[in-house]
Amino acid sequence: MRGALAVRPSVALLAADLFPSSRRGFILPHRRNPCVAPQPPRHRLSTVSAMASAFKPEESRVPPALQLPTPRVSKFKIALCQLSVTPDKERNIAHARKAIEEAARKGAQLVLLPEIWNSPYSNDSFPIYAEDIEAGGDAAPSFSMLSEAARSLQITIVGGSIPERSGDCLYNTCCVFGTDGILKGKHRKIHLFDIDIPGKITFKESKTLTAGEHPTIVDTDVGRIGIGICYDIRFQELAILYAARGAHLLCYPGAFNMTTGPLHWELLQRARAADNQLFVATCSPARDSGAGYIAWGHSTLVGPFGEVIATTEHEEAIIVEEIDYSLIELRRSNLPLANQRHGDLYQLVDVQRLNSK
Repeated sequence: MRGALAVRPSVALLAADLFPSSRRGFILPHRRNPCVAPQPPRHRLSTVSAMASAFKPEESRVPPALQLPTPRVSKFKIALCQLSVTPDKERNIAHARKAIEEAARKGAQLVLLPEIWNSPYSNDSFPIYAEDIEAGGDAAPSFSMLSEAARSLQITIVGGSIPERSGDCLYNTCCVFGTDGILKGKHRKIHLFDIDIPGKITFKESKTLTAGEHPTIVDTDVGRIGIGICYDIRFQELAILYAARGAHLLCYPGAFNMTTGPLHWELLQRARAADNQLFVATCSPARDSGAGYIAWGHSTLVGPFGEVIATTEHEEAIIVEEIDYSLIELRRSNLPLANQRHGDLYQLVDVQRLNSK
């Protein structure tokens, strides 16, 4: 009975097969010749294998999950730059450039910036501070700085996010630059931050911003990176999709607030990392108690076992920490979740990949 709640006959058979001498729940002692080496239980292994095959784990991802690619480097340093943000855009750009340079001096090969680091976080500010990324140059000074910094410092930059203007639409956009300064990927926030917690916080990004329409995964010199922005982290389907596409690392520039931050910020990061057995890095603006929107801070790096490797407090800070991709394979061998999923009961469909075939 596909999808029904029932006792699988194979499970009962397995119990009898593993314990043929059992009686009333007790396993009777079994004598063997001490001079004869025990033989491997071939029939037992084949039964276990048959059970796993019956689960159809490979069908739990449609199309099937991609193999984890071999990165160019297995170990490298990542920097999380938790920056203070002011209404002065020129100052914000110069300040971010200084932080990137400091991170590079400390050996970072990948630098992650916060969400909306060049502008106050408000619907009134987004249209004023927005940049035309496609036009570039003077129309996109934040974008241009990131590109030049990546090229001159020869590092990979996940450039937090900035308000982007494209035609009549505004987006909350993250740009990823390679070591040559070339734009390698652009993620427009898919899940807009529209919440209403009475007496605490109400915010509707959809008043000014348009939602992005595509997941973004980028191959870089430091591995395959899936990108989300802040509220995107709440949707585990996006993280699962990135894992199925072979991501080593998920980067979420984000600005959780003083209501949801203490409750959910670390919880969600650790959940995304543990569920998918990969690294998760987040970067927040520093807290400004006088701002209209007060960020929680606490930029964090989480490992594939859900462990917090490094984190900041709420003030401005730069932390540089090592990522070791060998831990991904280790944790996936410790907990072989990919082989234990029930494709006979549930599936995650990657619509974009499916339609591209």
